[in-house]
Amino acid sequence: MAKKKTIRTIPQERAPVSEQDPLERAKNFAEVSCGFRLQDALHEAERCLLCPDPACVEGCPVSIDIPGFIRMISAKDFRGAYDVISDTNLLPAICGRVCPQESQCEGVCPVGETLEPVAIGRLERWVGDLAIAESWTSIPYIEASGFKIGIVGSGPAGMACAADMAKAGCDVTVYEAFHQPGGVLRYGIPDFRLPNAVIDAEIGNLRKLGVKFECNTLVGRLFTIEQMIDELGFHAVFIGTGAGSPTLPGIPGDSLNGVLSANELLTRCNLMLAREFPNYDTPVPLGRRVAVIGSGNTAMDAMRVCLRLGAEKVHCIYRRTKAESPARAEEIHHAEEEGIEFHWLTNPVDILDDGKGNVRGMRCIRMELGEPDDSGRRRPVPVAGSEFEFACDMIVFAIGTNANPIIGQTSKLKLNKRGYIEADVNLATSMAGVFAGGDIVTGAATVIEAMGAGRRAARSMKAYLGIRDTGIDDLAEGSGSAGKLFGIDLRERNFTRIRVAN
Repeated sequence: MAKKKTIRTIPQERAPVSEQDPLERAKNFAEVSCGFRLQDALHEAERCLLCPDPACVEGCPVSIDIPGFIRMISAKDFRGAYDVISDTNLLPAICGRVCPQESQCEGVCPVGETLEPVAIGRLERWVGDLAIAESWTSIPYIEASGFKIGIVGSGPAGMACAADMAKAGCDVTVYEAFHQPGGVLRYGIPDFRLPNAVIDAEIGNLRKLGVKFECNTLVGRLFTIEQMIDELGFHAVFIGTGAGSPTLPGIPGDSLNGVLSANELLTRCNLMLAREFPNYDTPVPLGRRVAVIGSGNTAMDAMRVCLRLGAEKVHCIYRRTKAESPARAEEIHHAEEEGIEFHWLTNPVDILDDGKGNVRGMRCIRMELGEPDDSGRRRPVPVAGSEFEFACDMIVFAIGTNANPIIGQTSKLKLNKRGYIEADVNLATSMAGVFAGGDIVTGAATVIEAMGAGRRAARSMKAYLGIRDTGIDDLAEGSGSAGKLFGIDLRERNFTRIRVAN
């Protein structure tokens, strides 16, 4: 029997991970982090205490059996580790790169109370990358259920829902407005954080499950949600269109040439390959001195993209302090290493015109922190008489996003006052058979939270359709039996859709 691990017997230091040199990587779009080597993964796996009641599983929005896959790594059963992860998450190479593990699974790791927590995200990425390199797939036996499922949006919520419904034997079609699937993973995250090759490989696994992707299809314009149910024959629909509509501040001058949103900048560079202009014909405006307003992960991506495109100087303008920044600490650290200049407690109040309709700078005001607001962070308060001019010729706003509006404009789905789709605890919307989840319901959140919503919606869709969920013993004794007919539990009954003649 293996000796029980304790905090004193495990390796005390985290396995190091190599990265591109900051001066070199600021000139290219190759991935910054090189990931673990085999010896690094084995070292880090030994740091896991294999807790009998693991808090990390509770901290994971899709409930990956984290001790289970780490135990497999330690035993050098790497394919087994992938099978454990892919039982709940088909996108480990993606989630291992972009999920905020420090505030989720790693944030509750007991090892972190004394030492650095186990690098769960890096281990997940290592397993995911190995699976891609070895062409591993985890395709269960699937018996066709006869149900046809439509998924609107191919981002993380849509992909997670599509995977679970395909495993349940459904005929799944994913509709994507852009010309390539992946949603925000494709258009919103640069290659130096999440290479397109990784996205392609993970989507390939969904195709192997039988999921079909229909790109260049804008639901709400080509056909509506109602038509998907009534005319196209879908038995259930999931909406995961995200929150990709940018927020602009509404200050004087925000329509000048040289002002754009981070969403537009990143979409042009990532999805439309403007970073390789003129080899690709998508233009992208670029200033010599760029100011990015905001300090979330999207702001970090926008700043670092501008640097790689050739801007001479890139600045971060944020109205709070570094401690309140919503970006991952790793992303801020990487930006600082690459030479981004941060201006904390600073807020723009006016964008200045050069007299020809272009940006020549902005007027900013110093801020100080007051009482906490609804987010729990201290509210920034302007300092009287502290206004000053800041010279720049390009301004990128990364101050949040709103719900993609087309679905709400073209369907009778109930929306909340902010324009997001209203859904109940089961993620069912106001329209029978239509479910929604991810950013289009909650507002901007993380990739793994969106995936968790997609999986929850899939469970609800299976219950709605009368498909037994193999992961839940929903007909167990003592679970509120409805009685039996000819020895079959009454809740096993299905339904037939009928139409009433007018």
